[in-house]
Amino acid sequence: MDVLEFYFPVSGVTTSIFIPPLVAFVISFFTSMGGLSGAFLLLPFQMSILNFTTPSVSSTNLLFNIIAIPSGVYRYIREGRMSWPLTAVIVAGTLPGVFLGYYLRVLIFPDPGTFKLFVGLVLLYPGLRLLYEALSPSRPATGSGTNVMGKTVRTIAFTLRTVEYAFLGERYSFSTAAMFFLSLAVGVIGGIYGIGGGAIIAPFCVAVFHLPVHTIAGATLLGTFITSVAGVLFYSVIPAQGGLQTSPDWLLGLLFGAGGFAGMYLGARCQKFVPQNAIKLLLGVLILIVVFRYVTHFFS
Repeated sequence: MDVLEFYFPVSGVTTSIFIPPLVAFVISFFTSMGGLSGAFLLLPFQMSILNFTTPSVSSTNLLFNIIAIPSGVYRYIREGRMSWPLTAVIVAGTLPGVFLGYYLRVLIFPDPGTFKLFVGLVLLYPGLRLLYEALSPSRPATGSGTNVMGKTVRTIAFTLRTVEYAFLGERYSFSTAAMFFLSLAVGVIGGIYGIGGGAIIAPFCVAVFHLPVHTIAGATLLGTFITSVAGVLFYSVIPAQGGLQTSPDWLLGLLFGAGGFAGMYLGARCQKFVPQNAIKLLLGVLILIVVFRYVTHFFS
């Protein structure tokens, strides 16, 4: 079946042209339900399985986000489960954070292993909290056994002090400033490491701000999309030290993105049929995978 194999000259990867879209489809289908693009799982696949280890693997990963995410965001908007005030605060914080992150990456974190350990420890709490809430029989989540089909998000208040909205007959609110600074920090991390940031924002929205997962997925995905656009721009324009290749492998990224586009659309469409506790459980497991990777990488 060598006829199905293709050599990607930018990354040096040789694989079947069907593998990248298939892997991206499976990952994105499940992660998009929790507001994650799946890029944090796609990165180790590229490095460990495809042996794509040059710096351009990060920009290729971000390119995947750019191509894949719009379908999921579109679906959440169409079904009325996009909280626009939450989206606005996340994007407002994430975008400047990306610029600051790349600035810090060049000057302070040429080898950001210690900072990765810090991020892993920060994510440990929301990851464990999500698992506890999903598995605890005494604390059923709102809508945990409810089909949210046809239910939409209704904005009640959007000020510099607070955001409040209604969903499934209940009201939810959060501090605008607190969400902004969380998004700013996530943008900085995304800029330093070349990740979208949804894997960090989403668990905090659910476990710390106590927002229903059915209402935050679209917002966190859109924030990840904005971060990824800025990230690809920086990787493509700013020259790297030693002449290293940092621009994306456009063809490989396109194949990953095509699979992710289909996976995110179907994942976003199916989310309304999945109980919130099941999504929390999935989100918690995925976050703890990130924690394990970051912490063990520091000590390896």
